[in-house]
Amino acid sequence: MYYIGIDLGTSAVKMLLMNENGGIEKIVSKEYPIYYPKPGWSEQNPEDWYTQTKMGLGELISGIEKKEVAGIGFGGQMHGLVVLDENDEVIRPTILWNDSRTAEETVHLNKVIGEDKLLEYTGNIAFAGFTAPKLLWMRKHEPENFKRIARIMLPKDYIVYKLTGIHSADPSDASGTLFYDVENKCWSEKMMDICGIKEEQLPTLYESYEVVGTLKEELCAEFGLSKDLKVVAGAGDNAAAAVGTGTVGEGSCNVSLGTSGTIFIPSSEYKADRNSALHFFAHADGNYHLMGVVLSAASCNKWWMEDILMTTDFAGEQENISNLGRNQVYFLPYLMGERSPHNDPDARGAFIGLTMETSRKDMTLAMMEGVAFALRDSYEVAKSLGIKVEKTKMCGGGAKSHLWRKILSNVLNLKVEIPEVEEGPAMGGAMLAAVGCGKYDSVEDIAKSIVKVKETVEPDPEIALLYDEKYKIFRNIYPSVKDLFKTMRLG
Repeated sequence: MYYIGIDLGTSAVKMLLMNENGGIEKIVSKEYPIYYPKPGWSEQNPEDWYTQTKMGLGELISGIEKKEVAGIGFGGQMHGLVVLDENDEVIRPTILWNDSRTAEETVHLNKVIGEDKLLEYTGNIAFAGFTAPKLLWMRKHEPENFKRIARIMLPKDYIVYKLTGIHSADPSDASGTLFYDVENKCWSEKMMDICGIKEEQLPTLYESYEVVGTLKEELCAEFGLSKDLKVVAGAGDNAAAAVGTGTVGEGSCNVSLGTSGTIFIPSSEYKADRNSALHFFAHADGNYHLMGVVLSAASCNKWWMEDILMTTDFAGEQENISNLGRNQVYFLPYLMGERSPHNDPDARGAFIGLTMETSRKDMTLAMMEGVAFALRDSYEVAKSLGIKVEKTKMCGGGAKSHLWRKILSNVLNLKVEIPEVEEGPAMGGAMLAAVGCGKYDSVEDIAKSIVKVKETVEPDPEIALLYDEKYKIFRNIYPSVKDLFKTMRLG
């Protein structure tokens, strides 16, 4: 049997065909546009997602016995606000996770409603990217559209709806809305009142591995797929990626270096961060996870190489860099503001420590170290909560860099494991489908069965000690300049 994983990303939908033993048979990717109607705004048209998903699905299953496809699972970009009217038609373009228009609404939630109340209601405080501030923005600035809302959905769940006709959501994705009660795993009545919405406007909740329904009959006929094909709820992109890397169960960890960077730590118990530095969300395995999010990670590398150095020779720029732990240049990677742990949309990138002797390689190394230090900020918070981690998986585009792997291992002082197959949320979605179809007993079972490690990077005690000292300096830079960022108010 085959299982399909669909990852609805920010720039493209990635679709993966997995066999029942975890082998990848085929991968298809289809891009769609992002619209920037105003500075700091970021939107997409949900119909673009569906059009490209259908096109990709046809390519993915061509040449196989289509009746052998047993299930479809999902991963997807989180926090996006998808709103439908009473006819299930899209009301307005989706406001994406990286849209920054909601600064005023975020301050209102954290300061007027209060962080303590938000933590009580949801387990999290408000961040500009979350869904609830977007609803408040819409209620204030587009009241007529707000009145038309019959359904509120998250991006991947719109595709689930288009494929099945069912309005669904899963706890991992719902956790990033700020109107979901993570501890009690239900929609929060208090937050619904604050946002001016009702529970009937929200989708039915399913665990990530649970079957939502079957593919619509007309789609089965169009693609030649079985009418018994099961569609499972899927997960938010980070939870799905964690499943794909086998990051389930106590003691595990995953660091993702994509456009943004995340450190993802599963937990079997509810341990919300009362200091509000980390997100505490539901996990796709039915438990919980802590997550720190650095808004600019591998995107810092892309910016530095392509826009500043004017080169696409990423590997060449990293050659012969060997002075790990001894670089005197520091970099704040806050090119898009920052989420964890600072929650500061005004934060910006900065180099500090430049001298006449500073070289191009020094600045390249500082950029990579800055991202690693920013991730360590969140790791330190997790440790303060009593969470113990001995090693971490690493995935994402940045994980392809041997230098970045070594830097991260020494900055965190952890073993870094590189999965044999690293296909992120699409792989996790396919694995969730296999669990939902009964091929595997649980998410932990399939992770242990099919996820293999191809390389392990060990920290060097001497370099790790040097980075400890450098980190003490790094963590003092942002507090020293944060007020300056607020006076600059860059767009």
